[in-house]
Amino acid sequence: MTINDLSPIRISELGLISASPAGRGRGRERECAGQGRCRLSGACLQAGVRPAREGLSVPTSLFLETLNKRSVTTCRREEAMLAQLVRWFLTAVAFAMMAGTEAAWAQEYPNKPVRIVTPGAGGTADLVSRLLAQGLAAATGQQAIVDNRGGSLLIPMQFVAKSPADGYTLLVISNGLWTLPLLQSVSYDPVRDFMPVTLAAIAPILLVVHPSLPAKSTAELIALAKAKPGQLNYATGPTGTVNHMAGEMFMSMANLKLVRISYNGTAPALTDLLTGQVQLMFANVAPVAPHVRSGRLRALAVTSAAPSTLFPTLPTMAVAGLNGYESEAVVAVFAPAKIPAAIISRLNQEFVRTLNSADVKEKLLNASVEVVAGGPDRLAAFVKADTLRMVKVIKDTGGVEQK
Repeated sequence: MTINDLSPIRISELGLISASPAGRGRGRERECAGQGRCRLSGACLQAGVRPAREGLSVPTSLFLETLNKRSVTTCRREEAMLAQLVRWFLTAVAFAMMAGTEAAWAQEYPNKPVRIVTPGAGGTADLVSRLLAQGLAAATGQQAIVDNRGGSLLIPMQFVAKSPADGYTLLVISNGLWTLPLLQSVSYDPVRDFMPVTLAAIAPILLVVHPSLPAKSTAELIALAKAKPGQLNYATGPTGTVNHMAGEMFMSMANLKLVRISYNGTAPALTDLLTGQVQLMFANVAPVAPHVRSGRLRALAVTSAAPSTLFPTLPTMAVAGLNGYESEAVVAVFAPAKIPAAIISRLNQEFVRTLNSADVKEKLLNASVEVVAGGPDRLAAFVKADTLRMVKVIKDTGGVEQK
């Protein structure tokens, strides 16, 4: 079976936009889900894209409605990515069905060292990379090397995107892989250039505030922010990071205006939060947990859809009043595109076995990280859902400010 054997995805099946009749445009036989209702549709038609009619499948390009503020270039980048994401998800499912046909060949893999590329040392992705490398080496007898490429989140992603699709160069990364292309031009395509291997772990995010803020709950924080529009500051990492987008989603869903203060990393942001220079922050559990327990910070909610095992008494944002809110920092493994299905299957098998071992679970739990250890299809489904959430946030806010 190949990806072309799978049935086409239709607009109505995506849940992105209703499929209603629309007029035809001239040009190449590509289709647009914008239905001619956005003000950019004229430019799309000039580019040879015709509005989709009810019941037509979307083969390559999927264009959503865009806000009047968004540029044509940004519109095309986001919607083309979403279209490819659908094929990516189907490919991951197809790989699960195809893997058995190449099992014998995969038994010879690996026959040389495997490189696991990840951002700078010391973070959650680095910890997961080293544990996976140890497990892979023990299972295969071949060396697995962790290659930290810091300086910019783009560096490891760009490197792996251009690497051979032979299973000897892998990427361990967070949400930035698919979030950054929605916000800026990058030299890789998260769907075209990568294949999912496993959703390894989740690092829960907490909404924390300085104790001087009178808000004792998310509802009280929302009320306070609405009473003082533009007067509360929130700390974030660079544009496109999970805690940045969690804040943007919070403002969008609660209809708030907060002032974003951007930092190069968690440490300086946390320093200003602890001293009261900023009032709130969406932060990974690990760096803020000691301060929450000591009373130097107040945790109001966890941003995941389900309660966190690390802070089981904290309500989710949805329970706190923002129905549908969900934001999670994940650590996932990807390989270059076009890698043989049997290699994906072998890697997933070894990584899942490693992640589910009692020793590795304990080490990650001590680092405030929860093990997931899912298949390629689960990772593809997560990326699809998270991308749709981020696209909605970007549309609702009229474009995320670059800092």
